[in-house]
Amino acid sequence: MICFDNVSYKYVKDRESLKGIDLSVNEGEVILVCGPSGCGKSTLVRCVNGLIPHFYEGELSGRVSVNGIDVSQTTLRKLSRHVGTVFQNPRSQFFNVDTTSELAFGCENFGMDPDEIERRIDQTVNRHALGPLMDRSIFKLSGGEKQKIACASIAVEPLDVIILDEPSANLDHRGICELQKMIAAWKEEHKTILIAEHRISYLFPYITRALLMDSGEIVKEFSAEEIKALSADDLHGLGLRAEAMQDPVGLSIDTKEETDKSDKFILSNMKFSYRGEKPVFDILQMEIPAGEIVAIVGANGAGKSTFLRCLCGLERRCKAELKVNGEVWNNKKRRQNIYMVMQDVNHQLFTDSVLEEVMISLDKEDKDEALEILRSLDLEGFADKHPLALSGGQKQRVAVASAVASGRKIILFDEPTSGLDHFHMLQVSELLKKLRRSGRTLIIVTHDVELIKTACTRIIRFG
Repeated sequence: MICFDNVSYKYVKDRESLKGIDLSVNEGEVILVCGPSGCGKSTLVRCVNGLIPHFYEGELSGRVSVNGIDVSQTTLRKLSRHVGTVFQNPRSQFFNVDTTSELAFGCENFGMDPDEIERRIDQTVNRHALGPLMDRSIFKLSGGEKQKIACASIAVEPLDVIILDEPSANLDHRGICELQKMIAAWKEEHKTILIAEHRISYLFPYITRALLMDSGEIVKEFSAEEIKALSADDLHGLGLRAEAMQDPVGLSIDTKEETDKSDKFILSNMKFSYRGEKPVFDILQMEIPAGEIVAIVGANGAGKSTFLRCLCGLERRCKAELKVNGEVWNNKKRRQNIYMVMQDVNHQLFTDSVLEEVMISLDKEDKDEALEILRSLDLEGFADKHPLALSGGQKQRVAVASAVASGRKIILFDEPTSGLDHFHMLQVSELLKKLRRSGRTLIIVTHDVELIKTACTRIIRFG
């Protein structure tokens, strides 16, 4: 079904990303590809869907074939009839402005009969309870809702091979359960599935094998039974996430650090709705503990990301007031004093190098300070790299580094560990705790149970 024959790949002006890969995947297998951020997982799957070599520039040697078809000698259009992909950032794969049209798009490109397309859409929507997301604007969906639509658009199509790149990154607990059902259905249909993922425990019931990658190589292969038998310490030692699937809404935090509970920010009269739609939320008053690491949890679509955008003043139509030390901060004041790391960090990476990205956030240009911040996030070796040339997890850490450099007393994070392995999640966790000790208040929208358990001191539940 899928064959790698001594495949190596090097992106332009970058180190070798794949080194001598030999791999055979049989029809109907479900393969987990795991390993630390930047190990080559995404590069490996790009060789299967044809983005390498037809989209990304670089040097490819060896041969990759799908169903006997040489990927390098076949157009992306022809490959798309065999291989479907859900990208780490689903926003990058949408072609329509509404959800129903997006589900129909692939089948329409195949020239399928309209009645058959409608039947396939109805079947997918009903099987995966997607009714509330139909006939919606793509632009008004949450990150997790976009991920669901991206998965559904692949489920509608008659494909042989399905590739999922960090599919759980922005999903809530219910969304992951729905993703599990989708993977189970694909497996029953004998589709071949490759899943590049950090959070792996939810996949254990479905995988046939697991491939551990490091520095562009497959360093170990596990049977399904072998990887399920590994302890949490074993998985952490391999750089993998070990936390069992759990709904963060039900978490409670037992913090041993004493804080002045009277020190708080008062948020008043926050009401917001997108044009022509019902209010996302209507908050008369909310108390936010100062000097804490506050987790905002809740279902996809509950308004968590919108809440952060309103809180930092990005949504100009939201006229909420935030009282800080007796002073009322309006929208303009909040934009000047609150820093936000967005869910899609591609929106806030502007410069030509990682070092410059951090330097522009400093009050005064200081290369040594910028390098020290990069060092704390294991990014010093990427200082001269273009931010957009990095992996998803590396970009995430660059955005966190810029937030640290800003010196703002209130920092908002929207899913800051969505693309991170266990080691780098712990790095971010330690950095958050260090920022808290320096007097910062950190508010984090997250579905990451491990991050909440290791770093957060308070939880606010939405929905």
